[in-house]
Amino acid sequence: MPIVRVTLAAGRSSAQKKVAALEITETIVRHCNAHAEHVYVLFDDVPADDWTVGGETITERKAKRGES
Repeated sequence: MPIVRVTLAAGRSSAQKKVAALEITETIVRHCNAHAEHVYVLFDDVPADDWTVGGETITERKAKRGES
């Protein structure tokens, strides 16, 4: 029973995560000889203000780059 945990900055849509989960599942099935119905994919959405890189939050880093 493979379990794949994906940690992302919050903001991806359910549709985006569904596509990612399908591709992750297909990869595990293809390369790890698992059955798709036994592959679990978990998404941990972390708020951008709770994730830091180099001492700056993702929100701060995005603001520096002019992203919203």
